[in-house]
Amino acid sequence: MSLSVIILAAGQGTRMKSARPKVIHELAGKPMLQHVVDTGRVLQADQILVVIGHEAQQVEQAMRDQDLEFVLQQEQLGTGHAVMQCHDRIHPGNDILVLYGDVPLIRAETLQAMIDQGRNENTVVCLLSFIAANPTGYGRIVRNSADHVRAIVEEKDASDDLRRINECNSGILYIQGSEYAELLAELDNDNAQEEYYLTDVVKHAVSRDHFVSALICDDEMQVLGVNNQAQLAQVESIYRQRRTEELMQAGVKIVDPARIDIRGSIQAGRDVVIDVNCVFEGNVVLGDEVSIGANCVISDSEIAEGTTVLPMSIIEKSQIGPYNNIGPFSRVRPDTVTLDNAKVGNFVEIKKSTIGKGSKVNHLTYIGDTDMGSDVNIGAGTITCNYDGAFKHKTIIEDAVFVGSDTQLVAPVRITYGTTIGAGSTITRDTEPGELVLSRAKQVTLKGWTRPKKNQ
Repeated sequence: MSLSVIILAAGQGTRMKSARPKVIHELAGKPMLQHVVDTGRVLQADQILVVIGHEAQQVEQAMRDQDLEFVLQQEQLGTGHAVMQCHDRIHPGNDILVLYGDVPLIRAETLQAMIDQGRNENTVVCLLSFIAANPTGYGRIVRNSADHVRAIVEEKDASDDLRRINECNSGILYIQGSEYAELLAELDNDNAQEEYYLTDVVKHAVSRDHFVSALICDDEMQVLGVNNQAQLAQVESIYRQRRTEELMQAGVKIVDPARIDIRGSIQAGRDVVIDVNCVFEGNVVLGDEVSIGANCVISDSEIAEGTTVLPMSIIEKSQIGPYNNIGPFSRVRPDTVTLDNAKVGNFVEIKKSTIGKGSKVNHLTYIGDTDMGSDVNIGAGTITCNYDGAFKHKTIIEDAVFVGSDTQLVAPVRITYGTTIGAGSTITRDTEPGELVLSRAKQVTLKGWTRPKKNQ
């Protein structure tokens, strides 16, 4: 059976105290809504419809280019009303799964189990429920002796006996494709809020003698909704803990699990060690025996086997080769590639460059827009002058070059094989292979010169 996922994302989220719609506030480096969309894709949904309303353009812009179908809810008249707006867009015969853009921790395997239960037991509606430690404020699930759901009773309408029930409604539900249209058609707004409630499909299904079931989610954290900044921080903490536990189960040594911030995904090999206060953003790949020192930030990068990243280093959108030594206090900017046994030392910045096999850029240096060969030594204080105020230019450094300290390489320029550049030089022309190149002013001494002094 094909599946249409409907994600409700039209609300304003006033308790966030923000000009941005609630669902595009970031969790672990991407919009909350994105987490829900990604989960829908794991379920191999035939289509994903996102119901938008408040600041709809902002939501569409944040989620653009993802083959999503956006459905506008002009007036926010309840969850049932939101789903009703999708009626003409749902592929005929598809089963329906309703999710929420502000419930980002729900797992795909939990949803798949709910869908399977609904299909296998031939229940027209299957809810996702949970056992609440504190059920106050939640709708209660009422079952009959056959364990079928008979009603969802909101707390304000519940008797004292019903309030003692701790099985609660998460709001997530599955509806059989053959029945959803008729069930939605029966929704009305005959209530104090004059809204169309999606939970009323249970009432109408029961009245038609359809079976309604509920799968109990064994982890209440999965169905946490986000309504304010405090809850967003709580959900982020849970997300971080999940990723950390997964890494440790895979064999990664994390020095202090409470002090790591994972804002994306990490794929790690064997015997990886991560020290405290590291931040990982986007998609990060760590090879076997990689060691990440304290207080590092790694974003959308691949670090090959045996490499050590020393403390206080930043690596962004780069590929770090095997058995490298990076840091401390290094910044590797986007589009950088380092090859085997390269070294990028303290207070070195590299941007859009290739560092060849065995080459060393040890300290206090800027390398930008550079192709560097193998076995190159770059002295302290060296910079590639790659920007003329309008355009970037390339520096080529061939194999076995030795660059003395405090050197400026003014691009475009080629430093040829085996060149040695004396310290304090400014190189503006291509060099000859194997030669010593110098560029220095003559040193003079002015005898009898007196340093200026302040009047006492």
